[in-house]
Amino acid sequence: MSIANGLIRTGLAACAAAFLVTGCFSDKPGATKKATEVRNPKEESGAGGSKFVLGQSPLAFSLYGNYDWYEMQPWGGDPATRWIKESKKVSVTNIPSGGKAAQTFQAMLDSGQLPDVIFTERGTDVERLRKAGKLVPLDPYLDKYPNLKKWAGAGTLDLLRSEDGKLYQFPNWHTSTPTGNGGYSINMKLYEELGSPQLETFDDLYRYLQLVKQKYPNVVPFEVTIFGQGVDLLYSGFADDHPTLFISQLAVPQGDRLTSIFSDPVYKETMLYASKLYREKLMGANALSQTLEQVRHKVTSGAVAVMAAYNVTDLTRRGNLTQQEAASGVGYKLIWPLRKAGVDRHKVWPTQYDSTGWNSSVITTGAANPEGLYAYLDWLTGEEGQRVLNFGPESLYWSGTDEAGIPVLKPNYYDETGEINRLLGVWDTFQWAGNSTYMSKAWESVEKQRALHERGKEPQASIPLQTSFDATAFVNLDPAPESEEGKIAEIVRGIYDEAKAAMLNAKSDAEVVAALEQASKAANEAGYERLLQFKTAKWLDNKRKLDAKK
Repeated sequence: MSIANGLIRTGLAACAAAFLVTGCFSDKPGATKKATEVRNPKEESGAGGSKFVLGQSPLAFSLYGNYDWYEMQPWGGDPATRWIKESKKVSVTNIPSGGKAAQTFQAMLDSGQLPDVIFTERGTDVERLRKAGKLVPLDPYLDKYPNLKKWAGAGTLDLLRSEDGKLYQFPNWHTSTPTGNGGYSINMKLYEELGSPQLETFDDLYRYLQLVKQKYPNVVPFEVTIFGQGVDLLYSGFADDHPTLFISQLAVPQGDRLTSIFSDPVYKETMLYASKLYREKLMGANALSQTLEQVRHKVTSGAVAVMAAYNVTDLTRRGNLTQQEAASGVGYKLIWPLRKAGVDRHKVWPTQYDSTGWNSSVITTGAANPEGLYAYLDWLTGEEGQRVLNFGPESLYWSGTDEAGIPVLKPNYYDETGEINRLLGVWDTFQWAGNSTYMSKAWESVEKQRALHERGKEPQASIPLQTSFDATAFVNLDPAPESEEGKIAEIVRGIYDEAKAAMLNAKSDAEVVAALEQASKAANEAGYERLLQFKTAKWLDNKRKLDAKK
């Protein structure tokens, strides 16, 4: 997935928005100021009346991205949002988190002064808003504005419904087909200079990284990107059918129950291997603390030999565009997921997807024109919205579309790679209603068109699409934070994060094992089994719902 699909998971980190002049926040979180409200009775007529048409009336709204890391770029300061502002009459006011999203969100909730749209993780915070009566149900708009229902599907939307049966969440990066952005990519220049050795197993990887370290002291042999994502990807290759989501859920299926990640022998073997790479300086020294911009800089400067990430396709694309511009000969190429010898190569799942996507946007009851906001999000998740916010307005970098509605790119898209890379980072911050089904086809087309532009270069196969695990049965397993299970989950997550750092920095295998055993004991004492029972019940319920729709 993008932004951070785990980022990222792709990926990646991303958002989007629109406006009708409503109450907006000042730069100080929690503060409000009055603004003129513009209402059009015909455009607020609900399910039975006329539709809100973007571009006919001004639409302005305030948006809060509920993440420490989220920084929305200035609206109208780039070609895409400038076109949206002028052509669709949409304006967005950003409400910053100040790097303290949880505290800012709580202050908003306590004061009752909420922005018009909140871009956030699905689950607990959404339910807190719903129970407080602060969210607008989206069901009246589903048939009036067709894109979300068309692209996500009714079954996916049913999985996003709250306990009261209503839909409050507009999903981001939803999909109706397998998608994926995660996996491994290699620096082809270095790889060829080192003789193009076999690179299929973890033993192959270890030998190759040693060669890189010896010959290229200024290159990171194995780049695991932010939060040590690459370590999680290693997990998927140490046994058949062990996708990375088992780590993100801190729960491993065994029969009809979910069990502890700390007692999983596959996880233990993964951390022993990862710690070995770290001890021998085959992995970057700041594996758990670096920023995404730092990772991107290393990749685009060609200073990475092998990388593993939740959104490795984005890093690969950025690296190739930049290095092409620099005419350095460096290029990155996706490779089939690495694995332990003996593991079935077709049962390694370094990336995953679920039909509900990544996170979501919710419309609060304080919004003056909720239908207009929904209309914008629905436009954004459709073909035109995705084209504009991923490639810019027509005539800038593309002209016309193919039979699938994908932009036909102009030569300057590949020639002006520095600017394209900059714009991709800007546009990521407005992706609040990404459409993975459409964009997966679009990025595949970008690679094919690039091959034609560069003559003689073959487009890369969509390896992530073939190695992406369907994780739909694992959605909505997290408990409410104020519940007993929620409190346990917060403690266990902290134990896990500390243990991961301790194991990665361990000076020996014995220290790795000791840190894992200590984490397992601490988690159990904190009530981990109760949390696993809660997650198991949710997981089995999801499976029943999915089986009923077959």
